[in-house]
Amino acid sequence: MRRFWDGLAGTMLVLWIGGIWAMGYVAAPLLFASLGDKQLAGVLAGKLFEAMAWIGIAAAVYLMLYRIVRDGGAALKTLFFWVVAVMLALTLAGHFGIQPIMQSLKDQAMPHAVMQSVFADRFARWHGVSSILYLIQSALGLLLVWRSGLAR
Repeated sequence: MRRFWDGLAGTMLVLWIGGIWAMGYVAAPLLFASLGDKQLAGVLAGKLFEAMAWIGIAAAVYLMLYRIVRDGGAALKTLFFWVVAVMLALTLAGHFGIQPIMQSLKDQAMPHAVMQSVFADRFARWHGVSSILYLIQSALGLLLVWRSGLAR
């Protein structure tokens, strides 16, 4: 049975980190490059990032619990555990902190696109913060995959 839980941990890690990279660095840029309507591209990208946030939350919780059950208190002394915890915190900050602020700015800009409104500067700043957190999360995810042995 342990083999199943080990396999599930590897699958969750790959799904989460692969999804972060695929959505953030392939799908979202392609949406903005391919669609003439940037507002629609933003809505679609937002839905992709929302799905990835929920996948990330589920994966992080599972990976942390899996390590605690597997290794006991020693799990709390590992780089893996704390990188997952930081990535979870970044996911939660982005999804429940930054995204609602950005959505509020979009709502206030209606019926205009937020980037054609008086809220454009504030939206751009929050988008920049979100992008930096996403970049940090992406790098940490790469570190996890690299160190987990899945990259070998």
